[in-house]
Amino acid sequence: MSASEPGAPLTALKGIGEKTAALFGKLNLATVEDLLSFYPRAYEAYEPPAYAGQLEEGKVQAVRLQIGGDVTVTWVKKMQIIRATGRDMTGAVKLCWFNMPYLKTTLKPGSVYVFRGKAVRGRSGYSMDQPQMYAPDSYEALQGQLRPVYPMTKGLTSKTIGQAVSQALKAMPVRKDPLPGWVREKYRLAEYNFALRQIHFPDDENSLVLARRRLVFDEFFFFILRVQQLKENRVKKLNSFSMTGSEYVERVLDRLSYQLTGAQQRTLREVFTDMEGEGVMNRLIQGDVGSGKTIIAFLALLKAAEHGYQGAVMAPTEVLAKQHDQAFRELLAGNEIPLRVELLTGSMTAKEKRLAYERIKNHEADIVVGTHALIQQGVEYADLALVVTDEQHRFGVHQRESLGEKGKGQENGKDPHTLVMSATPIPRTLAIILYGDLDISVIDELPSARLPIKNCVVGPDKLPNTYEFLRKQAEQGRQAYVICAMVEESEAMEAENVTDYVKTVRNHLPEGITVACLHGKMKPKEKNQIMEDFAAGNIQVLVSTTVVEVGINVPNATVMVIENAERFGLAQLHQLRGRVGRGSHQSYCIFINRSGSKASEKRLDILNHSNDGFFIASEDLKLRGPGDFFGVRQSGVMEFQIGDIFSDSNVLKDASEAAALLLTEDPGLEQPEHGELRRMMELDRERIRQDISL
Repeated sequence: MSASEPGAPLTALKGIGEKTAALFGKLNLATVEDLLSFYPRAYEAYEPPAYAGQLEEGKVQAVRLQIGGDVTVTWVKKMQIIRATGRDMTGAVKLCWFNMPYLKTTLKPGSVYVFRGKAVRGRSGYSMDQPQMYAPDSYEALQGQLRPVYPMTKGLTSKTIGQAVSQALKAMPVRKDPLPGWVREKYRLAEYNFALRQIHFPDDENSLVLARRRLVFDEFFFFILRVQQLKENRVKKLNSFSMTGSEYVERVLDRLSYQLTGAQQRTLREVFTDMEGEGVMNRLIQGDVGSGKTIIAFLALLKAAEHGYQGAVMAPTEVLAKQHDQAFRELLAGNEIPLRVELLTGSMTAKEKRLAYERIKNHEADIVVGTHALIQQGVEYADLALVVTDEQHRFGVHQRESLGEKGKGQENGKDPHTLVMSATPIPRTLAIILYGDLDISVIDELPSARLPIKNCVVGPDKLPNTYEFLRKQAEQGRQAYVICAMVEESEAMEAENVTDYVKTVRNHLPEGITVACLHGKMKPKEKNQIMEDFAAGNIQVLVSTTVVEVGINVPNATVMVIENAERFGLAQLHQLRGRVGRGSHQSYCIFINRSGSKASEKRLDILNHSNDGFFIASEDLKLRGPGDFFGVRQSGVMEFQIGDIFSDSNVLKDASEAAALLLTEDPGLEQPEHGELRRMMELDRERIRQDISL
């Protein structure tokens, strides 16, 4: 099959055999189409060389230096170290390389090169470890270029991916733009083929900005169209379930050890009014971490089960699903309620799943708790009346739809109520767009007994104090998270990584303190085991990427340390901070700012003085602009591939407006000129189906 044909496998590209294709498969890339939609995560910018006296601490820069004095070679254990000193008229820089013996003959005194790397200030001035080295004319040819840096996996470099993308772009025929001409003109959007080429290999920064804006618009536009179609499909659905009042709910409320907040009581009334009303409930509960969304969901499930129906709750991770399962069972037992809870996760054996399927189908289970295993093909419900999805921003609109479809597939063909929970604070104007098919309830107050998290923003010079604080907390029986931006070291991005940082933390803490690492590249079974061990208290310090942002509840964890905090959006930092402060002990969050810039200090200072997620989200919206895609990481909200609802909020609003105008003109997208748009949406839908089946 030719690489230019629709659905062509990656093996259609030269140089990609079965083994290399398998490596691409680890990145969920199977076809040439997939590859073209696999956008760079960053770009290397080759700026004019600075003088030695202009170098900035911790920043990747290029500097033109003349080698002075002797080049030395030393051995440390089995590692060969090359050292040299480069000078210009403003100062000197110490240069160091590891296991690169050929440099001994290349670096001759008096020779001039451009060195590019991270400058580190020491007592005797600046130094660079393992800098890239260029002849001056070679570096001059690179100046002004932006080179793509792709997400990688073991055995597959960014350069290899870039070469495959380049080949795919050359093979790609000119495509008809899926957007109607009036949409491109009204919102000043770049042409699709131009955008696709420029997002991978931009001519300059302006072309990259135009390309990215167009592709972000497309992503939001297709998403909103799907949401609006979902809304249209649900508008006329009547409530098929009769449930008025609830003795079990009243019993639980009477025996709770705490009083529901005013916001919780208001939200509970809204949920119950929906469940008893004429139409099917489709409601989002939006509330900060610790605001008490889970108890509302449990009471709603209890109400449905008491009236003879089934309820299901889908959590983003197995660990959180198991924690929900245990909490629900304890609450039922403690209130002498004779309902049955069933746990369903992907790691269960085939026999365990088969038996669980039978109990669910035969209505021997009243409340089903699980992960995306709840929407697998073999699961059949007896009388599903309520579907709850926890941490909604981790599930796409189709996953929500698929769980709801499980109710339609029942013999009675009833449409279940849908309750969605999200701890991600999103400004209401954006939430209305993103959750256009849902009514919104906001829990905007925290329980009075909850201790506010104490925050501080520090530079890397305070790390010794941080390690000492971790030691003291661990010795008091508490636990801690340490968050890094990356899994492993990368030449393209200067930030702390989990692989190296876990070794550093272990070196600074006594042997009796157990330190473990966690990241997204681990196998699911390994990840689940580590999270379970941490939840059980067997691990004191967990060094992790942002995979802990949702999906684990450890009340004993009291410290959150976030490295390179300047690289994250405020909303995501707040979400990460929400992993602590869940128990009765005082909790702390330490943001480590390595940039030293005034802008970063200003941003992080907002977190330093506020624990209010909705205030932080609104400030994030004000402070972050389109240029942030060169530095600040994506917010993590809604799992968009390239768009970010905070940095790209104006594009999101434009896409929402365009989708509304288009659907007014052609509600079913049936007009001939919308054929390519339908094809792209179906391709997008098929990818999501595949993700669900995985």
